[in-house]
Amino acid sequence: MRGLVADSWGRSIAAGLDSDVAAPFAFQADELAAYRAEHPLSAVFPLLYDVLGRAAEDSDYVMAVGDSDGRLLWVCGRPEAVRAADSIHFSEGAWWAERQVGTNALGTSLEVSGPVQIRSAEHFTLLVQPWSCAAAPIYDPETQRVLGVVDITGNADASSPQSLALVRAAARMAEAELGRLMTLRKVRGDSGRRMRISALARPDAEVRIDGRDLRLSRRHSDIVVLLAEHPEGLTADELSDALYGEEDHRSSLRGEVTRLRALLGADVVRSRPYRLHPDISADWLELADDLDSHLLSSALRRYAGPLLPQSEAPGVTAARNRLEHQIRDAVLQTYDVDLVAAWTRSYTGVNDLAAWERQLMLMSPASPLWPAAQSEVRRLRSDYGLDQAEG
Repeated sequence: MRGLVADSWGRSIAAGLDSDVAAPFAFQADELAAYRAEHPLSAVFPLLYDVLGRAAEDSDYVMAVGDSDGRLLWVCGRPEAVRAADSIHFSEGAWWAERQVGTNALGTSLEVSGPVQIRSAEHFTLLVQPWSCAAAPIYDPETQRVLGVVDITGNADASSPQSLALVRAAARMAEAELGRLMTLRKVRGDSGRRMRISALARPDAEVRIDGRDLRLSRRHSDIVVLLAEHPEGLTADELSDALYGEEDHRSSLRGEVTRLRALLGADVVRSRPYRLHPDISADWLELADDLDSHLLSSALRRYAGPLLPQSEAPGVTAARNRLEHQIRDAVLQTYDVDLVAAWTRSYTGVNDLAAWERQLMLMSPASPLWPAAQSEVRRLRSDYGLDQAEG
């Protein structure tokens, strides 16, 4: 047994772990979404996905990104690979620190502060021994403290030298991108403030800033959503058109922005052009990022309902429709029946005939859910006045 593995097994035994232990879960779904939205690695996850996640999807791997305590924030790969990883609790929100589940690449790399590769039988836990994995820590470019870890987990190919080199390169690229973003913030004089906006399935937006939770008015909700949609900023004319339509309401707009500044802070809502100054995270923007990264499972988990469904602001209506079209198109193209079923259970998808028909097409007639899906297709075709024999 390699020395690194022997030392890790020793720590696992000293921690009182059993070889049949399963990874516990550290977060509820809503807690995880809020936590990772504010985590520094959220800024570089799209890069990690592009570098490593797409490679995982082209193989039988899954890619995972965890925090400095070994809690999995993102897990992605082919749907079948993600489901297989779920069977060993290698899932978003699970806790894979070495002291929780014993020797594994992700947890052990954090323990030794360096890249680690663990081959199947080297895992301390029997449940994980059919798998192999490679992981590397990601460091803060300024403080050099560990921010988190990137990992690939899969079959025996994950134990190849190329796999270890791949995760090391991905970690270094993430650190370089973090350094670039930090430099940009300094050049721009950014305050480092962060703002979280929640606007899915809500009549109004909720904003969390500087530890305060604020529920905005309908009009202020529209303004914040529009400015978050346009980080480059909007002129007074552009914001007025997106908010009110073609009629001239610039004087009303100035009054609304003044009141919004008084609520959020003068340094938060900037002008010339109008824009939001802090680092922004928003539930619908994260959903859109998931769709751009082909992470449909994650997108569907985020989709609580339409963006500000009661808003009639032209710009918000356009953003809402665009988001729903994107998620629906992704659903109608997937071959994962579980993801289609998740859409047809959603507020927007429950009456989506095309989605129900795709679910029925992908589903085995032996499935216990087949009769219900067939019944929904018949109901919707009848409601829409379509011949049952069509299509």
